[in-house]
Amino acid sequence: MSISMEAQAKPSDSDRLVTVTLDPNTITSIDPDEVHEWRIAIYDLLEENSFRPARVDAKGPFALHVSIIGNSIVLDVRHPETFQPIAAHYLSLTPFRRLIRDYFRIREAYYEAIRSAQPFQIETVDMARRGMHNEAAELLRTRLHNKLIIDLNTARRLFTLICAVQPYASRIDESKSELPTVLFVCSMNSVRSPMAAALARQAFPGRIIARSVGVDGGKADSFVHEVMEEVGVDMSVHTPHILDELVANRFDLVVTLSDDAPDAVAKKGLEAGAVEHWPTPDPSLVEGSRDLVLNAYRELRDQLRLKVRERLEPLVSGGSQSP
Repeated sequence: MSISMEAQAKPSDSDRLVTVTLDPNTITSIDPDEVHEWRIAIYDLLEENSFRPARVDAKGPFALHVSIIGNSIVLDVRHPETFQPIAAHYLSLTPFRRLIRDYFRIREAYYEAIRSAQPFQIETVDMARRGMHNEAAELLRTRLHNKLIIDLNTARRLFTLICAVQPYASRIDESKSELPTVLFVCSMNSVRSPMAAALARQAFPGRIIARSVGVDGGKADSFVHEVMEEVGVDMSVHTPHILDELVANRFDLVVTLSDDAPDAVAKKGLEAGAVEHWPTPDPSLVEGSRDLVLNAYRELRDQLRLKVRERLEPLVSGGSQSP
């Protein structure tokens, strides 16, 4: 069941959410009471909020697509009409476990107090509820620092939505998959690593799990979209991610593609069957005519295509991680 709600934004309301959707593959329930709780949480969030992604050049209003992968909530910010990706962030649930438990405990106590308690008892429980919500909202804003810019009230409503959906999530655990896994890492996850991961998925469809991240955050690159479309790969849905947002920490092969990536990978402490460095030029640094720049991107694409096929074939075929 896909949950989607929308609100109309005023012309001046640019820094706000107008659409929130829940991923039907990872957030599932057939209980109407649970679905109703999700709808109320979404309605409250859309009714009043202040929201915009950091570190990206994008004008609102915005759409938010929520999914759960492993132990993380994925907050995927998109254009509200085209649903083109703007920014996506993984938010670990671990720091919120106590607060989520408190949320349900205090909520039940509040409902019980409303039914049978005296006014002063209701007020006491309500104060505890507000205090817990404020603590959770501040923690949420801290964890989303430099990722999403939200005010306290928006953080309160977003935390309520997280509490509403996370107990009923269908967890995705790639660690149980028998497919080989490879991670490509470059500086900004805008050009080299996403191209390599996409080419790996194209070369070995359904036979490999290929991911890509950057040392720092970047922006989607239109030249990447153009040259990859020439070989039948749609990169328009790519959203750059950074190492710190990585959920999985175990890969059969980790490939670094930029000079700053090896040290960043080493500091991250990933578990890997093998780690390799492929010195790869950055075509975004090429200056000149549009055709000259495009040719640099094409040359990178073709080099990566050959290297990916050659290197990953033994891995996909069940061979050693070593080249």
